[in-house]
Amino acid sequence: MTQLKVGEILAGRRRLHFVGIGGSGMFPIVQILKSRGFEITGSDVNEGSIIDAERAMGIEVSIGHRAENVDGAEALVVTAALLPGNPEVERAQQLGLPIIPRAEMLGYLTELSDCPVCISGTHGKTTATSILTSILLLAGRDPSAVIGGKLPLIGGYGRAGSGRELVVEAFAFVDSFLHPSPAISVILNIDNDHLDYFGSIDGAINSFKKFAAITSQLVLANGDDPNTLRAVEDCPTGVKTFGEGEGCDYRITGVRRRERAFYSFELTGPEGRVGEFTLGAPGRHNVYNAAAAAAAALELGCSEEEIQKGIASFHGAARRFEILGQRAGVTIADDYAHHPAELRATLAAAKDMGYRRVIAVFQPFTYSRTKQHLDYFAEVLSAADLVVLTEIMGSREVNTIGIHVSDLAVKIPGSRWFSTFQQVRDYCLEVARPGDLIITLGCGDIYKAARLMLETPECPAAR
Repeated sequence: MTQLKVGEILAGRRRLHFVGIGGSGMFPIVQILKSRGFEITGSDVNEGSIIDAERAMGIEVSIGHRAENVDGAEALVVTAALLPGNPEVERAQQLGLPIIPRAEMLGYLTELSDCPVCISGTHGKTTATSILTSILLLAGRDPSAVIGGKLPLIGGYGRAGSGRELVVEAFAFVDSFLHPSPAISVILNIDNDHLDYFGSIDGAINSFKKFAAITSQLVLANGDDPNTLRAVEDCPTGVKTFGEGEGCDYRITGVRRRERAFYSFELTGPEGRVGEFTLGAPGRHNVYNAAAAAAAALELGCSEEEIQKGIASFHGAARRFEILGQRAGVTIADDYAHHPAELRATLAAAKDMGYRRVIAVFQPFTYSRTKQHLDYFAEVLSAADLVVLTEIMGSREVNTIGIHVSDLAVKIPGSRWFSTFQQVRDYCLEVARPGDLIITLGCGDIYKAARLMLETPECPAAR
């Protein structure tokens, strides 16, 4: 029996119930569907700013998952983070209601869009998606967007616009990015991450190959990344490359460090020189993210001036080298970096910004990734002046392989590890001095440690 597509499932159905409606990944989908006339209710386990915003939109949100929350719904949209035995899902099954995973609903939104642009890659997705969204917004295009981080320009993780473009951050994990139907797709890079799912780098490349193949108009691929080039070999869709290599269609040249890790670059396209662009976010690695966004914007018909404005105006998304504040001359920042390659780029930018010392506070994420990259993590983290580690956040995994944060700490001279964020806070504020940068790193909840530091009324660094 052929599985129905989401559009076929929703034919004649307008009342949707979102299980996990308070999640950052759900919110943009809720915004877009409501703007298209769907009646929406939802539930989640905790209050929060996203739920406040949804209620302000007139959406009824219940706290706690209960079977009766489903009453009146014609279909369920569910987050991937649901635990087995969820009473709302069980109730929907009893009623025979369709249950639609978030990734499939996102795919449906791309089918509704005139020009969906999906940005993928192991690293840099949120930044490149945010930059392209900023370019289009400031150019008056009014795009819709689904972003993996909070973009200050829009005050959220996405938006429902009236323009023809839908900009989507497309995740490769569990092949989620195979549900959308991109007109234009971007592959920023392919690295050895999520191998617990892909099995090998070849498995990851094969998934990106499928992603490229479902693109209808154009694939923009990193021409300097061998894995990306393998993924777009024999691609049935047209391919253009970006990068610093001579053969790239959109070629980056003239990269210059301007001040405190902020860079500029020149871009030449298939039809000649495009212009010079100055980044508003730090780090040389962001040159590639900006160039990819610029190339996509050019393909969408944006002018040099519009692209320059959008790139310069983007100062970072939430948890992407986000400066949170200061305590007694100590700067406290937070970053989502959790793969060694991301940590290398973030710490390089931090070291380039002129701080007295860089104190890196890292929360490893998943036991399999920590074990697989143990030596790599030790190598890149050693670039910091001082390294502080927390317990490994297992997330979806159980520690059946016997890995512990102490296995990483012993490989980094002078590092310390702690069991609680309170201990991390106390140690960091004790050793920090004016002019230092403390940066929390990881994709789990390590940002809570940074918040604890900011909330501490007295900082020992002041002594």
